[in-house]
Amino acid sequence: MRKFFRVFAAIIVVLTIILYATGKLYYYKAIIYNYVDIDDLNLFYNRPVEAEKSQEWNISKFYNSEKLSDTLTSFLTANKSVAFMIIKDDSIRYEQYWEGYGDSSLSNSFSMAKSIVGLLIGVAIDEGKIKSIDQPVGDYIPEFKEGDKSKITIRHLLMMSSGLDWNEGYASLTSQVTEAYYGSDLYKLVANLKVASPPGKEWSYKSCDPELLAIILTKATGVPLAEYASEKIWKQVGATHTAQWSLDHKDGLEKAYCCFYSNARDFARFGKLALNDGKWNDKQIVDSAYVSLITHPNGLIDPETNQPVKVYGYQWWTDNFLNHRVFYMRGILGQYVIVVPDMKLIIVRLGHKRSTDANGKANDYPFYASEVIKMFE
Repeated sequence: MRKFFRVFAAIIVVLTIILYATGKLYYYKAIIYNYVDIDDLNLFYNRPVEAEKSQEWNISKFYNSEKLSDTLTSFLTANKSVAFMIIKDDSIRYEQYWEGYGDSSLSNSFSMAKSIVGLLIGVAIDEGKIKSIDQPVGDYIPEFKEGDKSKITIRHLLMMSSGLDWNEGYASLTSQVTEAYYGSDLYKLVANLKVASPPGKEWSYKSCDPELLAIILTKATGVPLAEYASEKIWKQVGATHTAQWSLDHKDGLEKAYCCFYSNARDFARFGKLALNDGKWNDKQIVDSAYVSLITHPNGLIDPETNQPVKVYGYQWWTDNFLNHRVFYMRGILGQYVIVVPDMKLIIVRLGHKRSTDANGKANDYPFYASEVIKMFE
């Protein structure tokens, strides 16, 4: 038995040396913590997105008076929801929490963070920090100045059409998206990517694209992404609680493709900002034309269908339910901020699981949107 443990220990030591030499020590953390969770905040270093001068939501006189359908209630429970909120005509109409979560509980946005980055690019353009979305990425990131990478623009990143060689395999220990989540050098990971296909031709969802946008924002503004988000959006929309944005290492880069930690009421503020064409009360925070651009289909070709993309804009998802145009923020475990503009509806759902179809694709957001639309039609 002692010999077995000595051999086992020797194997671990050799493996650790190899992983350290190849920059893959994050494998250990990925194996220990396995699949990602909404409560991963304390696994990583974080940077605060400071709040200031809270603006409370209006509470409707019909607050929690409407009853959710039995099918929607069962669906929310089965998928381990922790928050569900409906905002109608700028007032909270329905709100429910589970598992001890409440209106101040922080949980992971996952890829909803991409939509936040999309908005911040618009702010930086308004301020003149970025010239336009057609500016080359190489103007900000030296590794993109030459060769095929020099053809990639900010627009390509916004549209998820960079053509970069990236593996979005969430269940794979060796995929780049796993390294992005558990690793400690995001800049090296995304700056050294190779081009696999011509940029701007096809839509291909890749978390490297918003991470590159975040690096551009940091270089263009001269401040960390979380600080810029705080000053230009979070404080402007009267967020009640300081959010947290996870970093790749201490004082490092924000995981801009995910990992913005907040609560349902404050996440809903992004929906209200987009619903009102970039305006918060009387102040224009993001240009209205830009907000319209990013929340409509980008028109690229979807390689799976060989048809124009109808479900994605510029870091925001788009769709149509029950003859209503919808756009939304979306995270991997069923995090949603869904906006139905013509009904002045905002729907927020947070939780541990999402429902998927036989092909493993999410199919819960049409259900959330459609059920709520039917409540108010």
